[in-house]
Amino acid sequence: MRLWFRLLAVALIAVGTAVTVPLSTPAVAQDAKPTQEDAKSITLKAAELIAAQGLDEAAKTFNAEGPFKHGEIYVNVIDFAGIWKVYPPRPAGVGQSVINVKDPDGRFIVQDVLAVAKEKDEGWVEYRWLNPASNKIEPKITYVKRVPGQELVAYVGIYK
Repeated sequence: MRLWFRLLAVALIAVGTAVTVPLSTPAVAQDAKPTQEDAKSITLKAAELIAAQGLDEAAKTFNAEGPFKHGEIYVNVIDFAGIWKVYPPRPAGVGQSVINVKDPDGRFIVQDVLAVAKEKDEGWVEYRWLNPASNKIEPKITYVKRVPGQELVAYVGIYK
């Protein structure tokens, strides 16, 4: 939920306004354009879930509609060899190597994702990609997080 919505709820309560403001509005949260903070937060939670429950159990959650998959948000998971372990938009792609995938500018984006995970443990990768909603190549920014103690990387991207 957006910070401004929580602040509005607190402000209304503070001034004693008799208005009921729900503290969670999934329809609003899922319909709103996701932010970089959303991508980062979901990525970090995804890596924690994999570490706690294992990849197979976490994958079930990532592939189901809900907090890890809605609108343009979905969790990708690759291993250090660049093999897809979770890819909700096309589950048939799981098991395929994506190590040499390039964006329209020729950047090896999966190699960039792996470099961030291996060298920094987490961080941002920017590139351009086809946005299925607009059918145009658009800037995209992805948050990357290495799963603690494993050679797995979780990441979530948003169109800018």
